[in-house]
Order: sequence, then structure tokens, then C-alpha cells
Amino acid sequence: MADEALFLLLHNEMVSGVYKSAEQGEVENGRCITKLENMGFRVGQGLIERFTKDTARFKDELDIMKFICKDFWTTVFKKQIDNLRTNHQGIYVLQDNKFRLLTQMSAGKQYLEHASKYLAFTCGLIRGGLSNLGIKSIVTAEVSSMPAWAEGLIIGLVTPTFIEPISSVGWGQCSSSRSLTSSSIC
Repeated sequence: MADEALFLLLHNEMVSGVYKSAEQGEVENGRCITKLENMGFRVGQGLIERFTKDTARFKDELDIMKFICKDFWTTVFKKQIDNLRTNHQGIYVLQDNKFRLLTQMSAGKQYLEHASKYLAFTCGLIRGGLSNLGIKSIVTAEVSSMPAWAEGLIIGLVTPTFIEPISSVGWGQCSSSRSLTSSSIC
């Protein structure tokens, strides 16, 4: 329990430290979010390297995603991903209904715009982990309402076998050739 509280405090201080040290132009250009994502990327690379050293080789991309949802997410956030959906063409959607890094934030639309700075590190964490497993990806996160536990955190992944902007796909609905199916792994 104490290590979880320390992680939450460290994460909050890291985000506020990056934003306090930034100049006004960097905040407006999104450089702070990039900096946080790059920090997460490096941490994700290191964690995956450590977690997979005694693991058998993964046979496909879906096995890697199951590992991320079960083992990796459990080790970092003390719970499994609640839902993994895929279209089996390189798009994966991970859903965490009680994402710990956002549960301390208050409800309200004014806090929804600040959620992205608290999600950048996590996006980098996943992207770095996947990178070390040989998958180049685009990772985005979306929170539809605050607090995050009300509807959950949704993380979208696109791998290079099928690159399409996440925003054109939509989370709940996809074109008929790319419909998402639910994998009950968690």
C-alpha cells in the first residue's frame, strides 16, 4: 500500500515539475506532454526488459497484448486491464475502469482538460514496453468524464501493420471491415 502511494505522489510531482520548469511556449506547443511521454517510454523499455527476461518468447501480437494487460499492468498499477478489444488488424483498445493515476482528481469538465498531462507518462510506458518487444505503435488515451473511474480510461494502440489515425476510427464504432471484438482475457 505504501509503495502505491509513493508511486502516485511521484507521478503527480513529476507532472507538476515538468510543467513548472517549462516556459510558456513549451506548454502551448505540447512539449511538456512529449517530455512526460518520453520519460514513460524509457521506463517502459526498462520494465519490459526486466519482466520478460525469464518469459518464453511470445508467438504473436495478441500474446504480447495479453501480457501487457495481465502481467505488465498488474505489476505497475496493481490490477489487470478490465477490457481488451481488437479488430485483429493491428488496433487494440485497452480499458481500465478505475485508473489509479486519475482517481484522485475531482469531477468536473474543468479537470477533463488536464487529464492528458496525467496520461502522457502512461502512454509512453506502454509504447516503450511494446517497442522493446518489437512492436512500434501509436498510443493514445481518452477519458470521457471525470473522475476517471466513472467511465474508465481507454487506451488505443495502432501497430504498423495497420496505421490509421485513432480519431477517425472511434472507440465505440468502427467501419464494418474493422469492427472491434471483445477478448475476455481479464
